[in-house]
Amino acid sequence: MDLQHTMGQRSILFVMISLLYGAAATSKIQAHFNETAILPCQFTNPQNISPSELVIFLQDQEKSVLYELYLGKRIFKNVASKYKDRHLSFDKESWTLYLHDVEIKDQATYQCFVYHKSSNRHILINQMSSELSVFANFSQPEIIPDSNSSDTSYVNLTCSSTQGYPPPKEMYFLVKNSTDNSTSKYSATMHPFQDNVTELYRVSISLYYTRPDNTMSASILCVLCPTDALPVQPGLQKTCLHSKPYLIETIKMEKKENAKFKQREEDHTMKKSDEETQSDVNSLKTPSSEDKSVTHF
Repeated sequence: MDLQHTMGQRSILFVMISLLYGAAATSKIQAHFNETAILPCQFTNPQNISPSELVIFLQDQEKSVLYELYLGKRIFKNVASKYKDRHLSFDKESWTLYLHDVEIKDQATYQCFVYHKSSNRHILINQMSSELSVFANFSQPEIIPDSNSSDTSYVNLTCSSTQGYPPPKEMYFLVKNSTDNSTSKYSATMHPFQDNVTELYRVSISLYYTRPDNTMSASILCVLCPTDALPVQPGLQKTCLHSKPYLIETIKMEKKENAKFKQREEDHTMKKSDEETQSDVNSLKTPSSEDKSVTHF
C-alpha cells in the first residue's frame, strides 16, 4: 500500500471520528466576577489510557488555545498570548480546567478536546463544550437627594447602584404614604454606564417628587431587579435589591407648627401692648409726689 493511499485512509478515519464526536455535549457554566470558572472536559477515560498517551487542549470560540497538556506535560507553545499570563490550573483526576480571576470578557463558549496519540496518529476520543456566563452582584441601591435645592415643596432624588453585570432588568421608586398607607410605584428611565476596563455597570435613576399638602410623611425606596438571565446559583442574586428608606417629613405639620408659633407670638405681643397701655393710663390718674405739697401757716 503506497504512502498516499495510507495517508488518505488516515484522513478519512480522522474525519469519521470527528463526525462521530462532532455532536459534542454542551454544558452551561456560570461564574461570579473575579472568582473561578470550572470548565469540565467530562472525560471518563473508560479504557484507562495513560496520560503519557493523551493530548488535551481547551480553546475558546475564536479557536484561541488557553491550555494544552501534551503527553502528560503542560506546554505553552500553542497557547494564545492573551491566556499566557492568566491563572489557570488543570485537575488531571477530574479532567477539569479552572479559570481563576474570571473577567467579564471571559464570557465565551469553550471546547475541550482529548486525543489519543498512538503510532503517530491522533484519534479524537472526547469532545466537550462549555458555555460560560459571568455575573457580578450590584451594590445595594443608594438614594441621594439634591442638596442644591432650597425649595422644600419638592425633592430631587437620584438612586444609583454599582459594580454589577449584566445590566438590571429594571429600577424604580416606591413611595409609601403614611396617611392612607398606600404605596405608589414610580418608573424612571435607567441610565447605565459601563466601565471600559472591568466592563461592570453603574446604573442610576432620578425622581422629582412633589410633596402633597395632605400627606403627613412619606417613605421612599429605590428598587433594582436583576435580569431574568441570572442563574439559580448560590452567591448570585435572584431577588430585587432595596435601598434604605428615604424619609420625607410633612410640610403640613410644619405649616401648622409655624402657624401656632406665629399666633403665640402675636398673642404675646398684643398682651404686652395692652399691659403697656394700661400702665400709661394708670400713670395719668395717679398724682406725683411733687404735687402733694402742704402749706403751713
